[in-house]
Amino acid sequence: MYEALFRRFIEDHDKTSLAKVRFAYGNLSGRVGITVNVILCAVKFMLGILSGSVSVVADAVHNLADAAASVATLLGFRLAAKPADVEHPFGHGRVEYVAGFCIAGLILLIGFKLMEASVEKILAPEPPEVSVSMLVILTASIALQLWLGRFNKTIGERIDSAAIRAAAADSLNDCVATVVVVLSLALHYATGIDVDGWAGILVALFILHSGWEAARDTLQPLLGQPPDPALVEGIEKTVLKHRAITGVHDIIIHDYGPGRTFASVHAEVPASMDFLEAHEIIDGIEELLRRKYHIIVTVHMDPVVTDDPAVERARAKVEAIMRENHLGEAIHDFRMTTAKGGGKKLIFDVEVAPDCKMTDADVRFFLTRAIEEKEPVYHPVIRIDRFFC
Repeated sequence: MYEALFRRFIEDHDKTSLAKVRFAYGNLSGRVGITVNVILCAVKFMLGILSGSVSVVADAVHNLADAAASVATLLGFRLAAKPADVEHPFGHGRVEYVAGFCIAGLILLIGFKLMEASVEKILAPEPPEVSVSMLVILTASIALQLWLGRFNKTIGERIDSAAIRAAAADSLNDCVATVVVVLSLALHYATGIDVDGWAGILVALFILHSGWEAARDTLQPLLGQPPDPALVEGIEKTVLKHRAITGVHDIIIHDYGPGRTFASVHAEVPASMDFLEAHEIIDGIEELLRRKYHIIVTVHMDPVVTDDPAVERARAKVEAIMRENHLGEAIHDFRMTTAKGGGKKLIFDVEVAPDCKMTDADVRFFLTRAIEEKEPVYHPVIRIDRFFC
């Protein structure tokens, strides 16, 4: 539906993984949003003043807020496109999230103010002057708002932008709000019943709802939300495809804004493997992940003993004890050495379920006690891992 427009204004429009293409989409969204919303605001504000309708003025102010939001989106994309520098070594990508959050704050403020004005209109009603031409113009504005909402939604999904998706949701909510305004005015025109103040309250509620949704969607990435499960699974499967890798764990993903994702992965390799050969394999995996997922990945190499029956037996016993006592999900980085006072020192990490209520110290204490009671010769040295994804 919008392909012709994208091809006309965006070079290499189908290569959305490129930073310059992503910036071009954000720039186009901002400019179109500003133009459409300024036009809608001017038309509705004039109609609202001439008719004395608080709901139409509220709808006009909502479009003004959308125009300001588009300005914020445009500035956000311009700042986010700045390269990394000394003070911001990971780039400026999160500025886009900040811009989206500012948009949400502005929308919420507007919503509260319009709610106040609508309540005043209910307490001191002044019936609006409604005409057929006014209803026709407002109805036509719904089609334009619907087009803008779908336009931004398409761009937001194409480049995975929380800020533009927030703008799209607000534009689509505008359509519903304007429908409420048109229906209230049509009712007054046909019957003389004045519900203008109540319609203004409904419009304000739509504004508050869209502001809340936008705030939630843009604040989550700033606080640190879980990564895309498909990305985590893809990284794990890609690393495990190499025959030399025996296990993968501790996948941690950091999001510094769209197109600026960093990850670290621990990959287990046989301890008997040649060090230089293992290092070359790890380098190849890092490059493969970078090209496949467009992320910067650091793969940490964990050597594990894979050909010692005593180590394998000890590991199996520890895993059985852990499952029996429900003290973890899995173990990794398992090593066995000779303890100074006799016996065997078992060094390993324990992955704890996300919903586990026990502290790390409690898990370590109870698992250590369970192992030593059942196998006195073992002396565990345990590190607790929590899930990051």
